[in-house]
Amino acid sequence: MFSKATRSRPTTRRSGPAGSDWSPYERLEDASDAYFLHADVALDAIRGVLGRRKVLGFTLERVVDLTEAGTSVWQEAAVCDGRRLILWHSEELADDSAPGGTVLDSSVQVLPLNSIGHVGMRTLVGRNEQGVRVDRGVYLVLATSMPHELSAVQGDPDSPVAAARFRPEAFRFSKSLDDGGPGQIARLVAFGRLLGRLVPS
Repeated sequence: MFSKATRSRPTTRRSGPAGSDWSPYERLEDASDAYFLHADVALDAIRGVLGRRKVLGFTLERVVDLTEAGTSVWQEAAVCDGRRLILWHSEELADDSAPGGTVLDSSVQVLPLNSIGHVGMRTLVGRNEQGVRVDRGVYLVLATSMPHELSAVQGDPDSPVAAARFRPEAFRFSKSLDDGGPGQIARLVAFGRLLGRLVPS
């Protein structure tokens, strides 16, 4: 399922600092090691629920925020094993009682693929100076059948039945030339297509 950008497999150890491009790495372990600041925490959480099942596809995200308290790193992985979608994310939280003043809030969520009711993917396609097609960005949405938010709406004032708007839980992923580059765009497109094929109709 991987794109042409991943045909050659690099060495398994990190060749640069955390935040390096993960798209050339076919294995989740290698990509996480190159990209995440806390790869050991991510892999421990994911392996704990993955068990012996094979990773069919994944996408990674990392956002660095500058706040008054300093630098905060938010990290995310979405992994598909053909039957489930495993979501991991972490965020650094201030904790004056901890060495260094922060702790890592790590969480994992497991969704059966039959709980995903909608896979939507939008790509931004352009041309370079030579007229060759260039994918400039991709936006992937996975909507579930699980309620995320229920809000009251204005209904018929003469009706005794209250009206409400249901918003399902959804997960959003995006990559662009400025955020991730062409390799990560291709990998997210491949991940979205994989889910589109696997989600039950």
